[in-house]
Amino acid sequence: MSQGVIRKALSGFYYVDDGGTVFTCRARGKHRHAGLTPLVGDRVRFTPLEDGSGALDEILPRKNEFYRPAVANIDLLVVVASQAVPVTDPFLIDRVAAIAASRGCETLVCINKWDLEPGEALASIYERAGFPTLRLSAETGEGVDALRQAIAGKVCAFTGNSGVGKSSILNALEPDFGLTTGEISDKLGRGRHTTRHVELFRLSCGALAADTPGFSSFDVDKMELARKEELQYSFREFGPYLGKCRFQDCAHVKEKGCAVLAAVRAGEIPPTRHRSYVRLYEQARAIPDWQREKT
Repeated sequence: MSQGVIRKALSGFYYVDDGGTVFTCRARGKHRHAGLTPLVGDRVRFTPLEDGSGALDEILPRKNEFYRPAVANIDLLVVVASQAVPVTDPFLIDRVAAIAASRGCETLVCINKWDLEPGEALASIYERAGFPTLRLSAETGEGVDALRQAIAGKVCAFTGNSGVGKSSILNALEPDFGLTTGEISDKLGRGRHTTRHVELFRLSCGALAADTPGFSSFDVDKMELARKEELQYSFREFGPYLGKCRFQDCAHVKEKGCAVLAAVRAGEIPPTRHRSYVRLYEQARAIPDWQREKT
């Protein structure tokens, strides 16, 4: 029996990389009976077969998992944004970053198309919040070396709204990839989807990187949101103020004596980040615990 990582899942086949060879595997029936679906990024044990294929025997324990896109064991989520067409809504970044935090996954913010429209205001929001933030241009190569260093040796997933240039960035990191990229629709102001499935690519810097569908596909199941009481811990800049509110069960939405709201008024927490928190809090509050248990 050998060990490897699932780099692609397609039509019931799992492409498992043992570090030297990629085996096309089928999952044994016991996984279906146990209700466990193998995911891209899973570390697995498998049996190589004589015809060069393999049988997937065991899924090893996961450090984390995401439902949409369906990936596991991600060390770093690279959120690609843009202030050129298409313009990224900060709420999308905040929602994904909050979900990543609840999964024990780090977030790196990359603002692409810097050559077309610098996003200094957007970059400053996430730098102040404590996120590593890169200014990037897949077209000119600005920031590509810094990104290569940031992801070296890690399993990472690239995500962002359609058209911001995720595939173009991977092509800039590894020109031999030649991933399909889409043109921006002038009418819609957004990109056409060019990534139809999740796949891990092995990069020369030692990273395994997933190019994932855009945010319309990353529109995660509501079950992925943290419970409303836990959501505050997913906003890292709230940390210094937690436990300092007048009321112990403060929701940090509109309560009197809230230390978080005072920090927003004082300019210590960007208003856009707090607005995102409130939107996520309201979404999380609407989900009863019994419904979460069904996932």
